[in-house]
Amino acid sequence: MPGTEVNSTLSKSSGLPRKRFYRARAHSNPLSDSHFPVPISPSHVDYSLHYPEFFPPSDQANNSKKIQFADIGCGFGGLLISLSTLFPETLMIGMELRDKVTEYVKERILALRAANPGQYQNVSVVRTNSMKYIPNYFEKAQLTKMFFLFPDPHFKEKNHRRRVISPHLLDEYAYALEVGGVIYTITDVEELGDWMKSCLESHPMFEALTEKELEADPCVKLLSTATEEGQKVARNGGQTFQAVYRRIALSDQTPQT
Repeated sequence: MPGTEVNSTLSKSSGLPRKRFYRARAHSNPLSDSHFPVPISPSHVDYSLHYPEFFPPSDQANNSKKIQFADIGCGFGGLLISLSTLFPETLMIGMELRDKVTEYVKERILALRAANPGQYQNVSVVRTNSMKYIPNYFEKAQLTKMFFLFPDPHFKEKNHRRRVISPHLLDEYAYALEVGGVIYTITDVEELGDWMKSCLESHPMFEALTEKELEADPCVKLLSTATEEGQKVARNGGQTFQAVYRRIALSDQTPQT
């Protein structure tokens, strides 16, 4: 993660960035042509900028460690921060389209690293459009987990093509996920929850986790509690709708009767 100097946007009491300096629209148009650098291929992603403790300049060539978790539309980074300490040896990255929000997450990670030596070195963020550039960041079967928490519902039918879960995009996610890798989704919009579940249920390379598997997965517990959106829904007594599916090989499909 490229470095950013500490400045007056940090809270004097906590040392963390203050969100009021980084507020942005709740969502952005993922089909617009934003201007930011994009790696030509996954091999062109400079891990030393994102994870300097894991990739010191003297040892980059010998380090085969790769990103395994991707938080798509990571918002203010709440899930990433929780996952970072839960899986300290796993590299993870947030992908966010809004520039101010991305900058906030960068500052937040840097402040946490400074306040907690040795921690939060495995987490980073990048400003990008995940609906267009997943193949530029991840090799085939590289990821073990992908998270889609409270995505833009795009209520109008003509805008459903902007939804981050769709049959076409699931093809790309299936490419990036290893067999056994998991997609986690949650929303407080029932219609969107039904849509995401239907897309995943209909796709030949995904199957739902069992209730027993969901109960045993520590990530599931974070879906509704780790993010600003999830905490707001809880405060308001709202309902959430989850869909958690595993990437399978085509040969693993259960025959239909």
